[in-house]
Amino acid sequence: MTLGNNAGSLAQVWPEVERAECLARGAALKWASGVFCRPEHLERLSQYRKRESQRTTSIHTRLKSMVQSYLEGVGWGLEQLQEARAELKEVSQSLKKAGLESNGNTDGVKSLERLREVSVNHCQLLAAVSNLPRLYSVRSMVLETERLVESRRLLEAHARLMDLEQWQDDILWQLHGAAGTAGSALSTEDQELVAKYFSGVGKLVDALGKELWAVVSSALALARQNPTPFVSAVRIVEREEALDQALLEERGGPRGSSRPLPPGRPRCWRACFFQVLEEAVSARFRSVSYLHTRGPGLAGHLSALQHAIMADLATVRHLLEHCVPSHYQITRAYLRASNHCLHAHLAQVSSWDLESGEIFAVLNWVLHIYNSPDMMGHPELVTEMEKEELGPLISTEGLEQLQNKYVQSVRKSVSEWMHKALQVELQDWQRDQEPDTDHEGFYQTSLPTIITQMLEENARVALMIGQSLRDQTIQMGLYEMENLLNRFREALVESGKEHRKDLSNNKNKFYLHYLLASISNCIILKKSTESLQQQQSSRSAGQFSRTPSNPLAALDRAVRRACRLVMDQLLLDLQPLLPGLMTRHWLVQGDPTPKLCTILEHHLELYGRVRPPCRQRLQEEAQWLMVVEYVRALMQKRMVCRNAEERRQLAQQMVQDDQQFREIFHGLEGEGSVPEVNPLALLPVLADFIKLKDPGMLTLEVSGLAAKYPDISEEHVSVLLDIRGDVSRDIRGAVLDLLEQSAPPLPAGYRPIFTDILVPPSTMAFCLPTAKCA
Repeated sequence: MTLGNNAGSLAQVWPEVERAECLARGAALKWASGVFCRPEHLERLSQYRKRESQRTTSIHTRLKSMVQSYLEGVGWGLEQLQEARAELKEVSQSLKKAGLESNGNTDGVKSLERLREVSVNHCQLLAAVSNLPRLYSVRSMVLETERLVESRRLLEAHARLMDLEQWQDDILWQLHGAAGTAGSALSTEDQELVAKYFSGVGKLVDALGKELWAVVSSALALARQNPTPFVSAVRIVEREEALDQALLEERGGPRGSSRPLPPGRPRCWRACFFQVLEEAVSARFRSVSYLHTRGPGLAGHLSALQHAIMADLATVRHLLEHCVPSHYQITRAYLRASNHCLHAHLAQVSSWDLESGEIFAVLNWVLHIYNSPDMMGHPELVTEMEKEELGPLISTEGLEQLQNKYVQSVRKSVSEWMHKALQVELQDWQRDQEPDTDHEGFYQTSLPTIITQMLEENARVALMIGQSLRDQTIQMGLYEMENLLNRFREALVESGKEHRKDLSNNKNKFYLHYLLASISNCIILKKSTESLQQQQSSRSAGQFSRTPSNPLAALDRAVRRACRLVMDQLLLDLQPLLPGLMTRHWLVQGDPTPKLCTILEHHLELYGRVRPPCRQRLQEEAQWLMVVEYVRALMQKRMVCRNAEERRQLAQQMVQDDQQFREIFHGLEGEGSVPEVNPLALLPVLADFIKLKDPGMLTLEVSGLAAKYPDISEEHVSVLLDIRGDVSRDIRGAVLDLLEQSAPPLPAGYRPIFTDILVPPSTMAFCLPTAKCA
């Protein structure tokens, strides 16, 4: 009942307790319903009751101990608060007593102010009295120090200067201490007064520094003659550096003094020493002007730089190293200064408008001479400093720009020389004599020799700089050669036009000879081009231009154009005799075949002055041209057979002509490749077709003819049938139908011959409406 009342009162104070109790009752009922779900389970009710009673007792015990510990902690805290309150009361009372005593001593402190003023004045007067001897001697000391500086007695001058600076520093410190005692900072007027009185000291510092740096600037000359002034300068620099370090450590230590740094400190004269050394090195390059280093003078200037730098380094290593402390590492400092100055100087030189020879001199000096054992690659210098520490004289981008400028300069020169060589070549074509021959008897002119030597020489010179520049130069040369060959081909075309215009005047009797020399020149240039292309590295071929040059294709175009012009000249020489073929006069006397053979023989003899393989090509083209013109004359139907005897005579004369042609071209098969289709084989085939006795066999004959020469057309066969003069309309229709049905495609590699032979149009005013026409 009491617990219920307590629970009720707690529920009124804390509503959460009631909710927790409800949850607990619900959980207990759920547990009991699960455990005692059967009647026989009630036998273990006493066991469950005992276990839950023990658990409840244990929980109550733990709760009581926990509450007890909380109560003990609260009691201890209250005791501490009471003790602190008592101590605060005592402290407050003590502070009140101290305040009352301080108020009582105010009048006594005010009476001591007059004493403090007297003490400050006494300290100032004492400092003035103690410094009077120094103050009187300042001006004389300044004058004496000036004389020492002017006479370059630097060590003595520096000792006097240090005394003057020490006096100035002491006076400032005494004034500063007196002002601090008086409770104020040093006034600006006092500082200006001291600075004005010691103004000569600052001028002495500047004068001494000027003399020091003059000595350091001429260190190399002094080291060879009298190193004493330089040693004195180094000792003064080290004294100043030590004094700077001591003053900084005194002011910047953990117990740093409030004493300010003297005026002009720190001087950092050691850093100035190396700066002056670098300026002395750079002075060798400042006097170099643009005009004094133009053309060959640039190579001489670079050579003079090399000898001057190595002589200076020898002086530094053997003499100056013994005049300075080891930590100066003066050789390394001189190397850095020289490299830095050379870098700036070469950057200035590279910005000039240099010619190819000047650029070559710069690149060769930078890439090869500078790092060679004669300069920075010297064993004694390599131990002083690695190349990576010095850095490159010219950056990678700068080297690429220089190489591009070199290639462009060489390209301009090559283009001009090629243009001049082509002009000389065109003038040679007008000479009234045969072209020159080489030791093998082939025609040639000076053009390929000039071009080949020029390109190979440029490639050889560029290789002295590096493979990359060589590849760029070769690529440029091939590009210019392609341009030259294009102009050369155009010149051939113009020369052919002019020659055809002046046939009546017969101005150029050796036109054909120079055409053949041009073909031989192209063959020489082709070998030179292939040699240059083989010299290029595979990774760089085509790398230096957006559109890679293709001089071999230009050479092939020029050769084909020259061969075409040669064939045009052959046709021009044969043209007056061709109308005499396939006529009654030709059938009876065989004329003009011997004259045609004479012209062919003369041309073939000249073709022998052309280098292989173009010699064989010209012979094949001449053979092809002769056969085409011969068959074209046959297709003119200048002669139509009236009987079998005339057909026999016509075929016999064609065979005889074929034998004469074969005797002329007999050497063709032994000198070069034989064409797949021998054009001379066509003449006996046509002769057999004409002399065929049985017209009924013409169908079979035409079938064989079409198999050998698939480009033969119905018009060609129709003209052949007309020449026979004995073919009936039925046979003609059957032959043409067969040809139309069995027209085979042209095989691969077959060169058409009948395609070049046009059949003249029929002179008939009308035609009968036959099935064939329909």
